Order: sequence, then structure tokens, then C-alpha cells
Amino acid sequence: MVLLVGLVVVRSFAGRGASAPAENAPAPPELVAQVANVDPALYEQIGRGTLTQLPTPVRAQVETGPSGLPKVSYIGAEYCPFCAAERWALVAALGRFGTFSNLQLTHSASDDVYPNTPTFSFVGSSYTSPYVEFSPVELQGNVRSGNTYQALQTPTPDQSHVLQTYDAPPYVPAQSAGAIPFIDFGGQYVAAGASYDAGVLRGMSADQIAASLADPTTPQAKGILGQANAMTAAICTATGNTPAEVCSQPSVTALQSALAATPVPSR
Repeated sequence: MVLLVGLVVVRSFAGRGASAPAENAPAPPELVAQVANVDPALYEQIGRGTLTQLPTPVRAQVETGPSGLPKVSYIGAEYCPFCAAERWALVAALGRFGTFSNLQLTHSASDDVYPNTPTFSFVGSSYTSPYVEFSPVELQGNVRSGNTYQALQTPTPDQSHVLQTYDAPPYVPAQSAGAIPFIDFGGQYVAAGASYDAGVLRGMSADQIAASLADPTTPQAKGILGQANAMTAAICTATGNTPAEVCSQPSVTALQSALAATPVPSR
């Protein structure tokens, strides 16, 4: 039941009113830095935080990108409130391994649950790292186009293959196949749906969410950074535990042990 609450299946939405057009804006560098450069001591204080589910083990051969580095693949959409929540954690986790450029600020759809949840968009962004590659796709925007939302990006063949292979049973329940957000951590672990309560972001601005991460007692920090720790543990498995200053942190190694103890779902 926890899993299903945080899943949005790619679909059309018939019979709802149109939402007002929304323009994305460049994310201020200082806001990105608040999320991507969280003090390691805060991660240690939070540990798992309010994480509701760990990534699901796949443990296939490490999936690499064009440069030969382990590849993290993300499939989501701007309208999706659970994608909105998950992006905060993903930017935080990947910020421990590299640097984002040209991140945009956007929000989830105004006519879905948790309307107008502020978040980042990966459209037009880039990511550089000596440890891992990042391959994101935002399928749709947050503006209505008929009974659905406007198309944004088309998955590459590799992204489509990952989605069809692992966003399906036995890695997710049959009724949730094709759900977003979906993340593949180098072929080692996958995650589908938000892994903390997206409702804790309701009614907040992007600046307020970013500022809340400096206080480990806030529900936003417990959700976002707890999930970022789990994502970091999954990424460290794919990178062979490099860089050591990140992957050897006690909060990360504890979550790696929990991930390693989780059996791979049987087909």
C-alpha cells in the first residue's frame, strides 16, 4: 500500500479543467547549492529519516553510459507531484558525486494531488561527474494539451529499454507497471514512485523547501535527505564505493547493508 500511494502511472487525464500555462525559470545557483551541497553532518543526523521504502535490488551487470561510467537513469514528468518530490532528493544525492548546470524551477500540475508542488526540471540541464553519468527524461510538462499534458521529451532507446525491463513485474506490482517517477541506479537498484510523503512539500515555495534542509528536525529534511541517503547508497554500489568520502559515511554504509540484505525479486 505504501508503494502504491507514491506512484503515478503515465496516462491521460480526461474530464478535468485546463491548468494555466506555466513557464519554467532558471534555478538560482544559491538555491541549487543549498540542495546539492548539504553538510555531511546533516546526512548523518537524519540517516533514513522518514524513508518509506528502499530501492528494489536488480543487481544486473553495472549499466554504463557513453563515457563508461555507471549511469543513473530517471524517467518522470513535470505534471507529476511524486516526481516533484523525488527530484529534490535526486538533486541532493547526485550533488554528492558531481555538479548540475542549467537546472530549471517548475512545479507539478495545478489540477493533480498536491497541486503546484515546487521542484526542479531536468529539461535542458546537464550534469558532470568523474564517478557517474546522469540520463534524465521528462516525458510531459505541466500544461494541459487536450486530455493530457504537453509532450516534452522522447526517451532514448536505452531509456525505453530500462523502463520496459525494470518498471514492470517483478520489480514493481503489475498494476503499477510503467509508473513514474522511475529511477535506475546503474542496473543495481531501481525505484518507482516517491519514497517519502510528497505532502510535506504542500504549500511551500522552492526557497522554503531548500532552506528547510538545513534543519534536520523538519519533515522536509527528514524526507528529502533520508531518501537522498538511500539513493547515495545505491549509487555507491554502482561506482564501487567511490568517492570514499561519500560512500564511507556511516549513514550510507548502513543503508548499503540494508540494500544488500534485500533479495532480488524472482521472476
